[in-house]
Amino acid sequence: MTYRIPSPPPSLEELAKRQQNVVTASQLRARGVPARVITEHCRRGGPWRRVLPRVYLLQVEEPTPEQRMWAALLYAAQNGREEGRREGAVITGTAALALYGFAAVPRLPAVTGVDVLVPRQRRLKDVGEVRILRTERELVARSVHGLACAPVARAVADALCEWTAGGMAPAPVRAVLREAVTRPEGRCTVRELAAELAESGLTAEPRVRAALDELLAAERESVLDRLGALVDEWLLPVPLAGPELRMRGGTYIAVPDLYWPERGVAVEVDSDLRCVSEGEAAWVRGGQHRMEYLGIRVVYVSGARLAADPEAVGGELREAFREGGTDVVELLLA
Repeated sequence: MTYRIPSPPPSLEELAKRQQNVVTASQLRARGVPARVITEHCRRGGPWRRVLPRVYLLQVEEPTPEQRMWAALLYAAQNGREEGRREGAVITGTAALALYGFAAVPRLPAVTGVDVLVPRQRRLKDVGEVRILRTERELVARSVHGLACAPVARAVADALCEWTAGGMAPAPVRAVLREAVTRPEGRCTVRELAAELAESGLTAEPRVRAALDELLAAERESVLDRLGALVDEWLLPVPLAGPELRMRGGTYIAVPDLYWPERGVAVEVDSDLRCVSEGEAAWVRGGQHRMEYLGIRVVYVSGARLAADPEAVGGELREAFREGGTDVVELLLA
């Protein structure tokens, strides 16, 4: 059996450098600094100062914006263990977006409050400019300038919740959502963003829903454009776009994205991207089930698969067109 000798913890100097001069009481004690020394060093005139409960700044000067972020994170992550580990907390909301470098939100120096997300069972109180948010979901962290931040989609949702509760948005909602999915680095997918906004109940907010609908429509339009090029490349006939399918007696069936009436073949592209609410999702699924029940061949295409393997998607479309489905409908263009 092989035994690994644990590496010694970093010295106070190394830790202070890593955490931009912000440390916790437990980290100081673990390095042999007694409580009375901490108290003495934080008296008027320094050389240290207490910035939050059990969180200290190893300098007498005012904290920088980045040091304020470190203090908030370390305050929320304290668990009494060596190193004051940060697994139990992530910065989210406007502060996280500022750290990510979002152009649509105020720069970091202008961000006064810091939202920190922690597991629901943690016993913590808001203090100073730090606001504690709780979640039952597993925390996921992204390292931004060494700080643990929530993923972009979650940070955007928490920021919008904050702005909605405050009655005023410091940045245009549409611009923030657009930047979240178009940033060259540190972005999220439209699907991830839509899921987080729905989870937070923000899709009931008219401004948020309108901005999200624009993104969803643009994403689906882009995928449909790529799919149209693929249809041409595979020498398939031009399908109808978005026809309303009804039984010959007039009973409504569905509105597929593409349809070849001569072969009874429909194509559904990223249908979940038009289903923000469960009611809409049920409506779309109902149409898909009716098409399949009536014998219409339904091909489901995702934008991710189309981008990753267009040859496979093209082959699937050609095979579906060759085999065909059942012609049981008349078309009434919507």
